[in-house]
Amino acid sequence: MPPLFAAAPIRTECPPGACICERAALLEGSAGAADAPGAPDARILQLTREEEGRLLARLARIDSLADLRHMQRRLHEQLGVRLTVAPAAQEVRSLRGIAIALHAQPGLCRKTRQAVPAAIRQALERRPEIAWALLDEGGLFAQS
Repeated sequence: MPPLFAAAPIRTECPPGACICERAALLEGSAGAADAPGAPDARILQLTREEEGRLLARLARIDSLADLRHMQRRLHEQLGVRLTVAPAAQEVRSLRGIAIALHAQPGLCRKTRQAVPAAIRQALERRPEIAWALLDEGGLFAQS
């Protein structure tokens, strides 16, 4: 059986004690059972630091709600990462009231889980109409 990531570069290891990404466990678990049902999803390791920089720049340039939803789908399709962007359960008074969560999973670096929501917040601050469209998605501004 060929190595799991022979052709594609994978993310370098975080310094010991600096991250809780469980990269080593993910590599060990995916080496023997890459296609088995219930096997850990190691696609996230393809997000190298360079690719992460490109992803963050792209997320900061989001220009519409449709573009944001498209990026959510692409993250899930290509890396197996679930990103949730929705109004928080309480009332929304500012952009901080919009819940942006990159769901934890083995192989996903702690810094990445913090950087992705920050990049999306930058886009929402730059283009507030995206936040309005997000709020209107649930019918907040719908006329009765």
